[in-house]
Amino acid sequence: MEEALINWSRAQFALTAIYHFLFVPLTLGLGFIVAIMESIYVKTGNLMWKKITKFWMTLFAINFAIGVATGIIMEFEFGTNWANYSWFVGDIFGAPLAIEGILAFFMESTFFAVMFFGWDKVSKGFHLLSTWLVAIGSNLSALWILVANGWMQYPVGMVFNPDTARNEMNNFWDVILSPVAISKFLHTIGSGYVISALFVIGISAWLILKGKDMYMAKKSMIIGATFGLITSLFLILSGDESAHQVALTQPVKLAAMEGMYDGKREAGIVALGILNTNKTLYNSEPTYLFELEIPYALSLLGYHDTNAYVAGLNDLVWGNEEMGIMSAKEKINKGKIALNAFREYKDAIALKDFEKAKISKATLEENMPYFGYGYLKKPEDIVPPIGLTFYSFHIMVALGSWFVLLFAIVLFLSTKKDITKYPIILKSALWSIPLGYIAAEAGWIVAEVGRQPWAIQDLMPVGIAVTNISSTNVMITFWMFAILFTTLLIAEIKIMTKQISFGFNGGH
Repeated sequence: MEEALINWSRAQFALTAIYHFLFVPLTLGLGFIVAIMESIYVKTGNLMWKKITKFWMTLFAINFAIGVATGIIMEFEFGTNWANYSWFVGDIFGAPLAIEGILAFFMESTFFAVMFFGWDKVSKGFHLLSTWLVAIGSNLSALWILVANGWMQYPVGMVFNPDTARNEMNNFWDVILSPVAISKFLHTIGSGYVISALFVIGISAWLILKGKDMYMAKKSMIIGATFGLITSLFLILSGDESAHQVALTQPVKLAAMEGMYDGKREAGIVALGILNTNKTLYNSEPTYLFELEIPYALSLLGYHDTNAYVAGLNDLVWGNEEMGIMSAKEKINKGKIALNAFREYKDAIALKDFEKAKISKATLEENMPYFGYGYLKKPEDIVPPIGLTFYSFHIMVALGSWFVLLFAIVLFLSTKKDITKYPIILKSALWSIPLGYIAAEAGWIVAEVGRQPWAIQDLMPVGIAVTNISSTNVMITFWMFAILFTTLLIAEIKIMTKQISFGFNGGH
């Protein structure tokens, strides 16, 4: 497949995914925050809480409406730009996406109408139930989508059918309950919750700085900071489990996240560091120009054992017999055996040589775990972009630590002190809104760039997954989508800021 087509297809999907995840996180968390606020209103009967609820609900609705567009386009791109991928694993990958559309999205959309338009038209109890169901539906949508993504990272619960050249699901529960899928879901929704909490405390801080509806803004800030502190701690725990799963299933990604070339026991995490751009697999240059390491932390994070051996890129590319690590070259050879056996099987079936077909199928099944390696040209191809993965991971972790501190400070000042006397904290809360999105996007860069060259881990490289169409067509649609998504983002920001400027007492 031509290089330009692969690069433009990757760029278009990356563009769509990045923009989509600018809208999704706020939907995941703000729905629950709004439901909590409305629950307080229903319990107390205090009309102030109804105003607070409607204010944040309006912002939720704006974000929800615009976010749907990018999600639909992204799902269609699997068919238009990644047809080989869709053919190879469509029987598995399509199932959770279909469930998401039929079950979660329809539930979310149905009760969204009641939630947003049903004030004073249905009972308080039913309206509250609708609000909670919208929040739950949003997260159920995320569950099925992240099950699909988790399967790409760690393909399980399927068998390859050489007659159709497709992978077919043979265990639905293995796919759904995959530890990689579960950890990815929990970490991703945790990220959405933190972004939503940052949004609430940031907007509340702006209203306080402007002297608008200060009492209601302070109440919103307490809810946001409480929700944020709890979920940011949850995010750290889910991140720990996510890193553990990466260590078990994607060791190359783990090595890239730490810029680790040589494996070792009692491996530490680089808390702060600058990579040496001259360092490669082929030289003995130092890995870092500067580093501040936390001893034992990587072994503990990856394998829950401070003495665990963490494989480096050199181990994974060239192999390490002492540690039982197979080289990429050997995996490529096994992959080529699998591909050759697949071709021989198809030829034998065509010639009705069923005995040879049986032998070829057995060889294929034996080497199927390395099927995708057969398409790689050299062992070094398994290494993802190290700099981008390394810095994205460390930016995500650093910002996550800041959010925990920020929520704790805001909650303390909101409940024990007069937060209006601390404008630097209010401004920090406001400017932390974009930092939440940066952290989330950095996390997705780690997840997706860090697993290159794979579209499906070990089974299909990105270059094989792409649709054989003109690169010019993909390039044209890339710029069309770039303009469309940017326009949608600008429109959302303008509508949001106008709505926020009304405050709690107007614009409804």
